[in-house]
Amino acid sequence: MRILGIDPGYALIGYGIIDVVGNTLKPVKYGCIKTEAKTNFYSRMITINTELKELLKEYSPNSMAIEKLFFARNTTTALDVAQVRGAIIQEGLNSGLEIFEYTPNEVKLAVTGYGKADKQQIQQMIKSLLNLKEVPKPDDTADALAIAICHNNSYRIKALERKNV
Repeated sequence: MRILGIDPGYALIGYGIIDVVGNTLKPVKYGCIKTEAKTNFYSRMITINTELKELLKEYSPNSMAIEKLFFARNTTTALDVAQVRGAIIQEGLNSGLEIFEYTPNEVKLAVTGYGKADKQQIQQMIKSLLNLKEVPKPDDTADALAIAICHNNSYRIKALERKNV
């Protein structure tokens, strides 16, 4: 199974693609889609959409896991991120992917076992679980990998529950 994790934003959109082979998680590709601060919002959307389409075409994930939005202090930023998030989800649906959404606390719990883990704890677990030499940078990239791992863990638990019913 191949999972694409997305940490939505509009300046930086973290992505992380992992393969699940048995009980092993293998990083395939991770990074950020970057948009320039002085670029208008619609041009940023085009950049995000174009790069996401390329990732989907090249790596053919089976599913997409994306972080749910949570309270933001800056309403304008929250609205922009919500629009980008919707466009990302729509592109995933257009590519035939199942979409799964997780809150930040669900991701923290799935990756570290503690729903209030800090960024450093999550990053160290990502490094360990994916057998990486260093913590992925920027933070958005590590977050996207954490979201993909969260989906894998949630998917496995749900599969076990179905099996035991």
